[in-house]
Amino acid sequence: MRHLRSLLIAAALMAPAGAPAQESLDYLDDRSSAARVILSLYNAINRHEYARAWSYWGEGVLSDYEGFVAGFAATERVDVMLGEESVEGAAGSTYHSLAVAIAAYNIDGSVRIFAGCFLLRLVSPTIQEPPFRGLHIERGSLRASKLPLGEALPASCGE
Repeated sequence: MRHLRSLLIAAALMAPAGAPAQESLDYLDDRSSAARVILSLYNAINRHEYARAWSYWGEGVLSDYEGFVAGFAATERVDVMLGEESVEGAAGSTYHSLAVAIAAYNIDGSVRIFAGCFLLRLVSPTIQEPPFRGLHIERGSLRASKLPLGEALPASCGE
């Protein structure tokens, strides 16, 4: 598991320091696991593809698309660190809890660290009717941290 975590961290640090995020990032849209959804979310944010970033969230979870986009107006890029994932099944759904820490690099040169947890949900594909809804974010909560990125990552998410 430690090796997988290291690979995810390496994959998550998508843009080299000082590189324009939009020019340096390959498109990533992978909803096959909680980790890949979160990496895809931040790939969309780094590429300034906010409609795609919005699409990783469950229907009705976020209420204001314009406010969502405005929240990234000063963001140049985001580096991501992923922690341990826990999975739990309940009533036709699988829930994935994932610890996340991010470093948000702003266009003014400042960097802010945030950490917290995301809860993702997949309704069993065998019981869904169209339109199909893949693995998506049900909720996420990141709070500002004074710790460096590597130390800010929560040990787990107690879902």
